[in-house]
Amino acid sequence: MNASHPRVPYTAVVPAAGLGTRFLPATKTVPKELLPVVDTPGIELVAAEAAEAGAERLLIVTSPGKDGVVAHFVEDLVLEGTLEARGKHLMLEKVRRAPALIKVESVVQEQPLGLGHAVSCVEPVLSRDDETIAVLLPDDLVLPVGVLVAMSRVRARFGGSVLCAISVPPNEISAYGVFDVEDVTPVGADPNVLRVMGMVEKPSPERAPSRYAAAGRYLLDRAIFDALRATPRGAGGEVQLTDAIALLIDDGHPVHVVVHRGSRHDLGNPGGYLKASVDLALDRGDYGPELLHWLRTRLGIPESPAGEADSAVTVDA
Repeated sequence: MNASHPRVPYTAVVPAAGLGTRFLPATKTVPKELLPVVDTPGIELVAAEAAEAGAERLLIVTSPGKDGVVAHFVEDLVLEGTLEARGKHLMLEKVRRAPALIKVESVVQEQPLGLGHAVSCVEPVLSRDDETIAVLLPDDLVLPVGVLVAMSRVRARFGGSVLCAISVPPNEISAYGVFDVEDVTPVGADPNVLRVMGMVEKPSPERAPSRYAAAGRYLLDRAIFDALRATPRGAGGEVQLTDAIALLIDDGHPVHVVVHRGSRHDLGNPGGYLKASVDLALDRGDYGPELLHWLRTRLGIPESPAGEADSAVTVDA
């Protein structure tokens, strides 16, 4: 395998079986994954990321009765015909985008038994050629896109499984799963690629082994399924993916992280969702200038003189 042109996994997996309780009452009827970030559902952003990286098949793990997420990727010929007849060509292009992105299939997780269990549900529908799968958590919006390609390059060099990490301030570290890492030899290797020695769930700042936390992107070797079967169930009978990865490490399976130096938004809670929407909107030509003007007015920030870069309004990731 050529490390400069890495092979991205053919199959990407998106666990989307949750109830979205932090967004109630909206998620009584609308799946959290379909809430729009500006004007694009979060699940479509994740699907586009997987497709852009080179994945060709997307397995969405849903719960019984949660059909709307997968339905978003099904052609609606009646709606398309109506838009075309009315001359709504820009809107028609948006509607056609999701079905054309990637081949989408659903896998049902019958019981809510944790992220590890959700990942294990896809094993029966994988082909023999699926040596690796990409797992993208839809709550994590990682920008700019492209980290899956970087992770594939690391797997091409070192084998095993590769995870995405972000650097987190000490005062926020206790909200994350944190990696225990060491530098990759030889000296002079990419400082953003680290070997994983273990993981600690939600440590206190003084007990955190590093500042590198999981960021919702995984390239998992097929060995993960044996590890999931061997992983003891925790509270509520749940199977945790981090516990299975820890078993891989204990068995000598190579696990590395790629440290993402861009931004990451948490779409799984209203605060993070709002920041993501503002961040993406500010970068768009159709919404950005007007939104920036409104933000300045709302916050009492004077407009920048003509020709100066706008830097006074930022959105923290």
